[in-house]
Amino acid sequence: MRPEPPPTGSDGTARSANPWAVVAAVLAGGWTVATIVLLQVAGWSVDQVRLASGLDRWPWLWPVVSLAGVLLVGLPALLLALLPRSPALRATGRAWLAGALALGALGALRALPPVHHELYLAALAATAAGLALVAARLPARRRALPEGLGGEPESATTPDAPGGEPEPPATPDAPDGAGRTGRRAGAAGGAGGRRSDPITLLAVAAGLALLLPWAWLGALGGLLETVLAALAAAALGALAGVLLDGRFWCRLGGGEPPRPARLVFLGGLVGGVALLLLAAGTGQSGAQLPALLAVPPVAFTLAALYAAARRTGTRSAAPVRWLVGLALFGPLALADPEEVSVLLATTRDVPFWVAAAAVAGLAVAVLLAVGYGVLLARPRAITPSRRVAVLAAGVLLVAVGVVDVVPGQPGLHGERLLVVLREQADLAGIPAGTPGRAGRDARAAEVYRRLVVTAERTQGGLRRELSRLGLRPRPYYLVNAIEIDGGPAVRAWLSDRPEVSRVLVSQRVRPLPAPAPTTAGDAPAPAGPAWNIRLLGADRVWSELRVTGSGVVVGSSDSGVDGRHPALADGFRGGDDSWYDPWDRTRSPNDAGGHGTHTVGSAVGRDGIGVAPGARWVGCVNLDRNLGSPAQYLDCLQFMLAPFPPGGDPFTDGRPARAPDVLTNSWGCPPIEGCDPRTLRPAADALAAAGILVVAAAGNTGPYCGSIADPPAPYPDVLTVGAVDRNRRVTLFSSRGPAPGGAAKPDVLAPGAGVLSAMPGGGYATLDGTSMATPQVAGVVALMWSANPALVGDLERTRRILRETAKPAQPSYRSRAPQDACGGDANITGAGLVDAYAAVRAARAG
Repeated sequence: MRPEPPPTGSDGTARSANPWAVVAAVLAGGWTVATIVLLQVAGWSVDQVRLASGLDRWPWLWPVVSLAGVLLVGLPALLLALLPRSPALRATGRAWLAGALALGALGALRALPPVHHELYLAALAATAAGLALVAARLPARRRALPEGLGGEPESATTPDAPGGEPEPPATPDAPDGAGRTGRRAGAAGGAGGRRSDPITLLAVAAGLALLLPWAWLGALGGLLETVLAALAAAALGALAGVLLDGRFWCRLGGGEPPRPARLVFLGGLVGGVALLLLAAGTGQSGAQLPALLAVPPVAFTLAALYAAARRTGTRSAAPVRWLVGLALFGPLALADPEEVSVLLATTRDVPFWVAAAAVAGLAVAVLLAVGYGVLLARPRAITPSRRVAVLAAGVLLVAVGVVDVVPGQPGLHGERLLVVLREQADLAGIPAGTPGRAGRDARAAEVYRRLVVTAERTQGGLRRELSRLGLRPRPYYLVNAIEIDGGPAVRAWLSDRPEVSRVLVSQRVRPLPAPAPTTAGDAPAPAGPAWNIRLLGADRVWSELRVTGSGVVVGSSDSGVDGRHPALADGFRGGDDSWYDPWDRTRSPNDAGGHGTHTVGSAVGRDGIGVAPGARWVGCVNLDRNLGSPAQYLDCLQFMLAPFPPGGDPFTDGRPARAPDVLTNSWGCPPIEGCDPRTLRPAADALAAAGILVVAAAGNTGPYCGSIADPPAPYPDVLTVGAVDRNRRVTLFSSRGPAPGGAAKPDVLAPGAGVLSAMPGGGYATLDGTSMATPQVAGVVALMWSANPALVGDLERTRRILRETAKPAQPSYRSRAPQDACGGDANITGAGLVDAYAAVRAARAG
């Protein structure tokens, strides 16, 4: 038996709702907002903690988070859709329930690896479009249900209502176009002439206004990435158009004609919660955060537009589609979710500008809601003019283009691909030559020759084909590889070629609207040798053995070096082949991040901060903004093997006789940057064959066992360095072995907690990390080779002396559980703490 409908007014809606049901709806809305925001922030935080800890991401994390959102939000929404007798409350519940289900389907797509962003965007577009098609067919099914179970009152719909939407009764006092005849005329006109609808044009104008902050502060990715982002935004807009259809606004507005004030207030609040649910499922982990802030307020603008649309007789869902689609296009296309990361949050980098764009978008959304509400939703509001709407949309479209070109970052800035060829140079049988630098130089020259010959012979045909396709190939020889433009299709094509071993994504950080401020230090210079210098015994090497590292050159690949710092200026080797900046093509040493200045200072700095103050240094920028790629690391490693002058060709202008003796590398290349475990292995092998010692940081992802995983630290030919504190205890953050394959790592330890060194601008600062420990070991090697030049290039003897003279260090553990012992202390402490004094004495005796 059909339940008796409640008393209704002339508009076909309930005169009043149960006040307890209204309170329940308010509580359900607050619960929904709090739950979704907390779940999304928590999910992103877990992703970032695992990333910063060097742990693999959990593919199941986001499907679980999304399912939790569906259950926690969907149940109260379902009850709200079924139990109240008020059509407005039932419409509220249906919208929130549909939004929760959409969140569950869309959020689960984040199980796809972030590195495959194009695949994710394609899946997002297809899923959103599929949901929109399914949801569009549901109203016909709802009409068959009893009204108490979510069906519509029969008086509210007619069989010929377009899309099954409620047909308003013809009322003599309705504004023009609000009655049956006027609305049908509007619908008919929309079939072939919807372009003339001023409401849709005003929605486009509002959407373009929301894009302005992103056009200024963001940057596009690659071509395919941008196209897929546009398709995904369009599909999400279509889904929003189904969720917030005419029936929704009719119920929230109090019937036909709607009550403008009620529509804007209630429709904005309820629609905002629905859009929050949709935004929570939009974009990879990190991209949804700005959408959560800027998209929900759009509902108030939509409510004002709908109030005006009812006066003009318009029934199109196009305003919702356009406005929501454009609002979502900004965070989807103009921000890389992999860069919304704690790895870049230490400076004014992408996370800062994404947050700024989101806050600016929120401000624009609020202004639009107020402006459109005042102009369009008053009882005697103006009727929108098509001419004014066209002018507004046109002006804002031009404004977006101008903002993108002038203060913005125009162009495409997508990722590139690193094509690693199957054949790598054969470096076996290179003669050792005479001991010392002459033999080292001869080996470096032969290694350089073999690498270049192999690359030229195997890359020629492929490079010509890639150039013909406009993929801008950039060849490398240290690893036989080519970096190119391209997306998934190019990657699949190249992966099937017989000469190609594998194709990696070579990350590119998107440009910023303004450079990050230079990181400076505010600590005073030490009055004498710093504590870490004394702990190593380097000060005794200077005073008692009269060795400071003179005659040895240390190479640094890092964020750069402040060449004017008083502790570093005199140590720069000089010449036209001692500095290389593949990012900004600068001609003199500089550093904005500070990390490279600090590490070089610990290796060769004067004034008591460096282990080998008499050694010289050369530098290269491989990590300008704390996020690199395998190709950018190769840029600097090639320069270290065979330096070349500015503008020179690494293949023909390299000077292996000018290679530095020892390299300090306080970086690692994790999977998020495009590296796999094998990527840089040929480079490490080639440098070792040339007699150049590579010293690398173990990483700061302890105390987890097996955390020495990111190249080049795990390689056997690399001297891997962990960190200790003042008490010779291994720091908890210091990564530990075993390395992949079971090799014991780290090799040795050095001070890495509270290390004072140089910073850009002439100051000093105290930093923590295995990054700080690594250059000190490079400095000890410089002291050893300065004391006995015959050791230069003899990597095996040098490593053996360092291990045999090292002092015991105290291990640290995550817990006392057996699984946290990492297979033995050798995988935590290595050979122990480097002893500079004992190592130099042993080197001199040898």
